[in-house]
Amino acid sequence: MRARILSFDADPGDGDTPAEGSVVYHEDGALWWEAGRIRAVGSWQELTDRLPADVSVIDQRDKLVMPGFIDSHVHYVQLDIMASYGRQLLDWLNEYTFPEECRFAQREHAEQMADAFLDELMRVGTTTAQVFCSSHPNSVDAFFSASRRRDLCMLAGKVLMDRHAPPELTDDTLGGIHDTERLIAEWHGTGRLGYSVTPRFAPTSSREQLDAAGGLLRNDDSLWLQTHLSENLGELDWVAELFPDSRDYLEVYEKSHLVGPRSTFAHGIHLDDGMRRRLAERGANIAFCPSSNLFLGSGLFDRAAARDTRLNLTLASDIGAGTDLSGLATLKAGYQVGQLRGQPLTAWAGFHALTRGNAASLSLDDRIGRLAPGMEADFVVLDLHASPLLARRMARCTSLAEELFTLMMLGDDRAVHETWAGGRLQHRRQP
Repeated sequence: MRARILSFDADPGDGDTPAEGSVVYHEDGALWWEAGRIRAVGSWQELTDRLPADVSVIDQRDKLVMPGFIDSHVHYVQLDIMASYGRQLLDWLNEYTFPEECRFAQREHAEQMADAFLDELMRVGTTTAQVFCSSHPNSVDAFFSASRRRDLCMLAGKVLMDRHAPPELTDDTLGGIHDTERLIAEWHGTGRLGYSVTPRFAPTSSREQLDAAGGLLRNDDSLWLQTHLSENLGELDWVAELFPDSRDYLEVYEKSHLVGPRSTFAHGIHLDDGMRRRLAERGANIAFCPSSNLFLGSGLFDRAAARDTRLNLTLASDIGAGTDLSGLATLKAGYQVGQLRGQPLTAWAGFHALTRGNAASLSLDDRIGRLAPGMEADFVVLDLHASPLLARRMARCTSLAEELFTLMMLGDDRAVHETWAGGRLQHRRQP
C-alpha cells in the first residue's frame, strides 16, 4: 500500500513536541505485508525497488495509515443499551445492564450480537479489544467464534459473579471457575485470541470466587485479568462494607492475587497515590474511559497523577455506558476531561495511547500496535477529508500535529476509509 504512514516507536510524552525518535512518519510511504504479517515499511522511494514485480499496489496516497486502534475495556453484551437515559453506576447495573445480559443465555442471540459488535468495531477502525462477555459461557463461545472467523486479535472472558446479581446471571462459586477453565482450554491461544479472567467487580464476587480466579492466574501467567476498580463513590462505600478486612478497594484484589502485569482495572477514578504506586509496582494498568465517566457522572480521571506514579494507562470506550465505540471519540472525550483538570491531551499522546501505548500496557506490543517488520498486519486507513467540515478544517492545517488534533476532535466513523486486520480487508466505507 502506498500512503502517508504514521506509527510510534516510543512514548512521545505529554509535550507539544513529541520525544525524539518516538514518531515514525512517511509522507509518501509504503507498507508491504504478506500472509498476515508486515514485511517492510518505509518511504515509497526506498522500498519500491524491493517489491516483487507481481505485487499488487493499493494506491492510498491521499490517506493516512496508522496501526489499528485498540480498546482496552468494552462490554460487547451492552451494545444495545448504549444511550439509555442517565443513571449512576449501581442504578445503571440494576436497571439496564443485568436485564440486558440475561438475553445472552440464548446462543443465537449471543451470535447475532457478536457479529454486530465486531461489525461496529471494524467500522470505527478498532482491530483489537479487551472484551467483557456475560456470565453465560455461550456468550464467550459466540464472541470468540466470530473473532476467529475474521482472524482478529481479541481478548475476552466470561463474567464471574456469584452474588448480588439476578439469579439468571449468578454462578455457583466454583461452577463459574470450571466454566472459565473450559473456555481457557478451548480458546486461549487459538489463532490470535487470548483469555481474560473476568470477575465483574468486587461486590459481585465472594472472596472464594476472587481467590479461585487468582488461582487461575497463578497457574498460567499467559492469561489476562480484567475487572473494575474505584469507578463510583457509592461503589467504594459498598466495597468497604462487604470487605471490612481490606484497607482499601485495591487490597480486595491484592489479597486474591489478581494484580499483575496483565491486569486491567477499568476506571480508577477515586484512587490515592499509594494505590496508584502499588498498581504501578505490579505492572497493572488502569483503563481510562472518559466518555463513560462523563455519561455516568463518575468523576474526572486524574491522568497526571497516574503518569507521576508511573502507572500504566490505557484508553477505552467502555460501551455500553460509553457513548461511542470510536477511538477518535474516546480521544475527544479524553481531551475534554483533561481540559477540566488542567491536563490537556495532545494528539501525539492520544494516538500513541490508542495504538502502541495500549498494546504495550496489555502485553501485546510484540504483535500489534506498530507498523514494523514482523508485526501482525492490523492497520486503519484514514480519510482526513471524510466530511465537509473535516475537509474544511484540514485545509487550514499547516503541520501533521495540527492535522492529528483536528482528526481527534472532528473525526468520526466516516474518517475510517478501510480497516485491515490479519492482513485482510475487514471494512471499507461505502460512498
